[in-house]
Formats: sequence, C-alpha cells, structure tokens
Amino acid sequence: MKPPQSLLRPQAGATAAGSPRGNALRVVVTALALALGALFAPGVGVIGGATDAHAATKISHSTATSMFRSSGITWSSSGGCSDRNNPTCTSFEQLNLASAQGAQTLKSASGCALNITGGTETGHAGGTYSHWNGYKLDFSKYTCVGSYIKNTFTYIGVRGDGAPQWKSGAGNIYADEGNHWDVTFYNCGGC
Repeated sequence: MKPPQSLLRPQAGATAAGSPRGNALRVVVTALALALGALFAPGVGVIGGATDAHAATKISHSTATSMFRSSGITWSSSGGCSDRNNPTCTSFEQLNLASAQGAQTLKSASGCALNITGGTETGHAGGTYSHWNGYKLDFSKYTCVGSYIKNTFTYIGVRGDGAPQWKSGAGNIYADEGNHWDVTFYNCGGC
C-alpha cells in the first residue's frame, strides 16, 4: 500500500532533502557535529590535546618494578632506596600507568638498555607534568638510547632551562639534561 501523496510532499516552509537548501543545511549540521565531536573528544581537538591533563591511572612502586623487570628495564638510586619522600631514592609510587608503559615502549622500540634513575620521589621540579605527579622518568644517558631518541624523534628546540628536546610521534618529550634523559610521558607511546 502506498502512503498518501500528502505525506510524500514537503510541508509549506520545509525543504526537500534533495533541494539545494536542504543539502546546504545537511552539510552545515554535519560539519558542526564533526567539529564539536573533535573539539570535545578526550585526548584530541582544541580542548583535549596530548598535553592536557586527564585523570591518570596511578600504580604502586611494586607494580611498576614488576612491569620494568618483565621488560628488562633496570633502576637505581644514589641512596639505594625507594622512599618517595627521600630525594636520594628512586620511587615509582603513584607513577602513571602510561609512564610505565611508555618506558616499556621505549625499551622495546629502541632495543637499548634502559636504567631509570628518577621517578616520583621528591626533589624534582614541580608542575602539572612533573615527576611527583607521575608523568616523568629519568633515564641513564647511554649511547644507544641517545642515538635512538635523536635519530627517531623530532628535535623541537631547547627548554627554558637550556635542555635540548625531542618529541616522539606520540607526543612524549625527551629532554637531554646533560647527565640523564628527562622524559615526560603524556601517554604510553603507542603501547
């Protein structure tokens, strides 16, 4: 059974789907929906970028050391300890899961030996993307990992303190602080 002709014709003031006015409206609405979706999607767009703070999953020192051990990553501290409140220790308490995974990604992608010399312990510079907040790890400055960083990532200039920096395709920042690599993990680096 066919619907009545009155249902097939546009009402007064309405636009038919195939008319130029209807097509233009559809294009505008689609573009607006795409723009708003990109703008407000977590981790992308203008409001949520790779460097915007999002709720991070925190892990314990024990979980981090287990992850590092399973990947062949070593760690050391000048004090031979892991107390988060002692600046001579290397602690992973409250490390972001993405930072631990980022270290694992660096290890597997580079094939280099990695030794972590700084974690979430007190004594580092503050800020949102700091060691204390779980975003940063320091690595010993071995030739292999240095060559990998410099030949794989994009040089982006010097930091405010003069440290030269490289940025990975994932958006993580590798700063050469002279005697170690200071790495800011915004994400796991493609884990």
